[in-house]
Amino acid sequence: MLIHPQIDPVALQLGPVAVHWYGLTYLAAFALFLFLGSRRLRQAPFNALQGQAAWSFKDVEDILFLGVLGVVLGGRIGYCLFYKPGYYATHPLEVLFVWQGGMSFHGGMLGVIASMVWFARSRGRSFWQVADFVAPCVPTGLAAGRVGNFLNGELWGRLADPTLPWGMVFRGAGDAPRHPSQVYQFLLEGLLLFVLLWWYASTPRKQGQVAAAFLFGYGVFRFVAEFFREPDAHLLWLQQQTGMSMGQWLCVPMMVGGIALWLWAGRQTTKP
Repeated sequence: MLIHPQIDPVALQLGPVAVHWYGLTYLAAFALFLFLGSRRLRQAPFNALQGQAAWSFKDVEDILFLGVLGVVLGGRIGYCLFYKPGYYATHPLEVLFVWQGGMSFHGGMLGVIASMVWFARSRGRSFWQVADFVAPCVPTGLAAGRVGNFLNGELWGRLADPTLPWGMVFRGAGDAPRHPSQVYQFLLEGLLLFVLLWWYASTPRKQGQVAAAFLFGYGVFRFVAEFFREPDAHLLWLQQQTGMSMGQWLCVPMMVGGIALWLWAGRQTTKP
């Protein structure tokens, strides 16, 4: 049985300014996106688009800027709507209190989709082309976020068998060992999904199929990880009544949508 080291959430204190580990993981996620985006520019069809100029690093920078806005706004609004709608309906100003915590991946994804729609229209590109470019560059950012969750000792897992070698005691969650679900999600939704998507996207596909693979892959891995992640206390009733957590319910349309999109894209006559 392991014990979480209870790391100070503040990585660096510069006078009145506190630099948190979680903020650094966000910066790492954005840096990884720029790095992978620059490598994605070398892959077809983005290096030589038919009838259009090839993508440039300026495109990667612009879509990152819009994506950051989408992640922050969508993630916060999604958390308020999906997880605590009643509370924020009576405390609407606290929606703006992002320093109190509370971000939703599914809300952030919707925000990123909105940012991709804006980018595609402003550049005269296909939305699916933009989505296919972005999809393989996302999982490493998700992995960085899970590292931040682990460092903060938050979003811990469900109770584990005491004989589990990597069972971990998280301070604030009692003295019983739990699954380090942040690590599970880091490995599944982060590293494994990245490897599979990068390999799949290395060969030209029909427009929309890489994005579809991301939707389905993330949905499956997150659905599995939710079996080991402790549900939010105020949503435990959903787990008890349906047998599935809120995270799993939100993954169902992702998996169904990913399959439907992949099949639809495969029937299109547009070349990759």
